[in-house]
Amino acid sequence: MSRLSITAPETAPNTDGIHITRSRDVQVTDCTIKTGDDCMSIEDGTKNLHVKNMVCGPGHGISIGSLGDHNSEAHVNNVTVDNVRLYGTTNGARIKTWQGGKGSAKNIVFQNMVMDNVWNPIIIDQNYCDSSTPCKQQKSAVEVSNLLFKNIRGTSASEEAIVLHCSNSVPCHGITLSQSHCQGR
Repeated sequence: MSRLSITAPETAPNTDGIHITRSRDVQVTDCTIKTGDDCMSIEDGTKNLHVKNMVCGPGHGISIGSLGDHNSEAHVNNVTVDNVRLYGTTNGARIKTWQGGKGSAKNIVFQNMVMDNVWNPIIIDQNYCDSSTPCKQQKSAVEVSNLLFKNIRGTSASEEAIVLHCSNSVPCHGITLSQSHCQGR
């Protein structure tokens, strides 16, 4: 996919710009996406995905997941997101997995990203729970490993530029942050 321009109202729910699932060897280049949900969502069965030269915002950023909902098994492997500019998005680089799921999200690179007023520039949430009250801790989780965040720059709309909410039962590991600077409010 190349040279796409995708626009949906910022207030419209469930309006992912590009949704990749059960796909291999995909390249997405030179796209501009403005939505009310994820600019790009990367889900189960995605392998060898390369995203390059994207502008995102408004929207919810670039999300791997959600993975493992309803105790399901999900796998995402070998994803590179390179040269992305995000403006006023809820998230920048996000990995979201449900409690109780199984599988893996591994060998993922987010690099050369510029974020302007992004609420959560880098966020990993292995404990996602769609409830207004805290969910009971589960014994299984989607493994999140071998991640590289390199040359991530910009500003956060919140005080926290990086959020790692890893599972107690299957903690995320192998996370590298290199040559990056995001300034909080």
